Amino acid sequence: MTRIITAGLDGSPESRAAVEWAAREALLRRLPLKIVNVREPGPAEGTGGIPREAAEGIRLRHPGVEVVTDQFTANPAEALTEAADAAELMALGSHGLGTVGGFLLGSVSLAVIARAERPVVLVRAGEQAADEHRPDPSGVPSAGAPFRPVVLGLDTGAPDDTLLEFAFDTAACRDTALRVVHGWNEPHGSVHPVQGDAGAHASHARGQATVLTELLRPWRQKFPDVQVIEASRCGSAARVLVGAARDAALVVVGRRVRTGPLGARIGHVTHAVLHHVEAPVAVVPHT
Repeated sequence: MTRIITAGLDGSPESRAAVEWAAREALLRRLPLKIVNVREPGPAEGTGGIPREAAEGIRLRHPGVEVVTDQFTANPAEALTEAADAAELMALGSHGLGTVGGFLLGSVSLAVIARAERPVVLVRAGEQAADEHRPDPSGVPSAGAPFRPVVLGLDTGAPDDTLLEFAFDTAACRDTALRVVHGWNEPHGSVHPVQGDAGAHASHARGQATVLTELLRPWRQKFPDVQVIEASRCGSAARVLVGAARDAALVVVGRRVRTGPLGARIGHVTHAVLHHVEAPVAVVPHT
């Protein structure tokens, strides 16, 4: 696999935002950028110049990035999945999730993340470089200020090295903190603290926090320059992660590689994050 950042472009505002995000990521990682335009079979008037014009704009705005383009006719979901599997990561535009039915009806971006074997980052229309950064001293978001934290949603019951490596490396590239979020539920049959079981709740909370700390210990040693913020919270994983990601530069979630009766799919936590979080979301497939 050639190390390259790839972005899918169809001319929509969200895909153009994805290309811009990918260019910034390519600069951070010191990798080339490939802009891919896939046309469905049939008439496609006026689309021939899209990738070329986008590449010219990227070269002007990001002179340190090597840019190449590729354009062909094929099934977009299949072709972009193949392009994603050949890249370090793929950036695609996202309208936001909508409903599960919307996904099953064929959203290209969601079809790609459900099948790709490499990380896919979904970017909303309007995403700008300043959005990933903290406000400057005057209170205005600025690309010249430090990055906001990278936020990782982690299941401590099934941690995966691929997911953790991606999150830590992404935070290191940005010289920013990594906030690791774990949501947990009360033990089965326990009573809510307000009903007199506060001691058991506190004990369970300490146990969950300790598991997270121990799991992250070797990763802190591997990435000593990355500030790690641990967030172990009572509540559903989706709700806790969405709440912790409101100031994120990037949100990282995992997708277990498996198929069900309806074919490849993404989990409910990823669905919730894509629906509610404004920041770019990286979906990392793992076993």
